[in-house]
Amino acid sequence: MAGVTVLALAGIAAGVMYHFEIPPFTDKGKSVSYGEPAAAGKTDGSGGASKPPANSKALMPTGPKAEFKNSMTLSDGTHVSVTTLDGKKSGFKGKVWVWAPKEYNDPKFAKSGFPVMIALPGGAGYPSNYWMGTDLGLQTSISKWYAEGKSKPFILAMPVLNPAGDEKGIYWDGSDIPGQPKMGTWLTEDVPDLVKANFRTVKSRDGWAYMGSSTGGFASLKAVLQHPDKFKAAICSGPDIVPDSSLWKGHDKEKAENNPELLAKALIDKKGSPDVYLAFQVGDNESNKKTLPDVQKFVATYGKGPIHTSLRVIPGGQHNAKTYVPNMGEGPIQFISKVMEGPVE
Repeated sequence: MAGVTVLALAGIAAGVMYHFEIPPFTDKGKSVSYGEPAAAGKTDGSGGASKPPANSKALMPTGPKAEFKNSMTLSDGTHVSVTTLDGKKSGFKGKVWVWAPKEYNDPKFAKSGFPVMIALPGGAGYPSNYWMGTDLGLQTSISKWYAEGKSKPFILAMPVLNPAGDEKGIYWDGSDIPGQPKMGTWLTEDVPDLVKANFRTVKSRDGWAYMGSSTGGFASLKAVLQHPDKFKAAICSGPDIVPDSSLWKGHDKEKAENNPELLAKALIDKKGSPDVYLAFQVGDNESNKKTLPDVQKFVATYGKGPIHTSLRVIPGGQHNAKTYVPNMGEGPIQFISKVMEGPVE
C-alpha cells in the first residue's frame, strides 16, 4: 500500500511540475531544430543534402541558423518555438514564434520547399503574438485543413506586430513611420529573411502569404499590396482599410504611401502588375460597425484587374480571433491555397 501511495504521489507531483513548467517534466525552453546540421564542409544550410538543381522551385535554408526554444508542444508532436530576431534591415529587435507542420519532417518532403504564412495579431501585438498560443487552434486547424485538402501545409511565422504596448492607444500600422521603429521593414523583410535562413521555403512569391486580424489584418493587406513582387496572398479578418495611427501626424506623404486604397489603385493602373489574392472575412456583429461596409466598399472598388478578392461575412461573427480561425476554413484558406505553391522541389 505504501508503494502504491508513493507512486500516486509521484505521479501527482510530476503532473504539477509539468503544469508549472518545471524541468525535467516539461520540454518548454528546450532547443528546437528544423533540420539536421549542415554536413562538414557545407555552409549552405541544406543539412548536408545534395545541392538542388538551379531550376528548383525550393529554396534551401540560407543560414545563419537561429536559436529556437520550445514554447509549447502540440498533440501531434510539433513545436511552437520562439527566437529573438535582431532585424538587420529594420534595426528592430523582437520575438518571432515559428511552427512547421508535421509534414515538414516527413522524409518524402525532405527536398521540398514549404509555403509560408506570416500571421499577425490584432491589439497590441506586443510583447507576444496571440497566434502562437494553442487556445485559438491555428496550428492544429492548418494541419486539419491540409488533411481535408483545403489548405497548403503552411509554415507559420508569428512576429510581434508593434515595438511596444498600446498605452494611450498608440500603434504603428505595421509601417515605417518617420522617426519610429521600422515595423514595415521588420514585417516584410526581416521576418521573411529569418524564415528563409532556417527553413526550406518556396523561391517565388507563390509560396508567401500573410494573415491577420484587426490591425494585423490591415498590415497583412498593406504588405501584399505594397510588395506584390514578394507576396501573393493575404487573409484579412476584420481589418482596418486605411492607416489611422496618430503617429502619422505631420507625415501625410508617407501615410499615403501606406494606404491600401491608394496602393490598390496604383496596382490596378500599372500594366503588367502581378496578380494578388485577398481573402476578407468580417463578422456581421463587429464592434466597429464601419468595418463591414468599409471592406465591402474596398472589394467593390478595387476587386478587379490584378486584384482578386473574396469576402466571407460571418453570421453573428464578432471582432475576435476565436471567430476568425474556424471561419478561415470555410472559404478564405481555400481561396489563397488554390493559387499558392508548395511543397515543391
